[in-house]
Amino acid sequence: MQISVTGQNIDITPAIRAYVEEKFVRLERHFEHMTNVHVILRVERERHRAEASVHVNKADLFADHEHSDMYAAIDGLVDKLDRQVKKHKERLQDHRRGAPPKKAPEPD
Repeated sequence: MQISVTGQNIDITPAIRAYVEEKFVRLERHFEHMTNVHVILRVERERHRAEASVHVNKADLFADHEHSDMYAAIDGLVDKLDRQVKKHKERLQDHRRGAPPKKAPEPD
């Protein structure tokens, strides 16, 4: 999984980058087909906002979270994406089970 971190009105320190990478590893345990993650961290006055787009097999997921603390915003973002990844994985697995089973033709 490739993670890119961008900052708007904030300098991305090695500590923030390491924290983001550590948290996003959590998503891989549910679904290993993630190819690219783009995280945008921005500061708007006293609000810290974290956004991310995740490219997974057959879908693109997006989430954002806003908080007064950047680390809490990142935590909230990862929680939202974690739920979305689980839901996406369930959809892929249930897709095969969605059709009713075919019945064998009755003999005459």
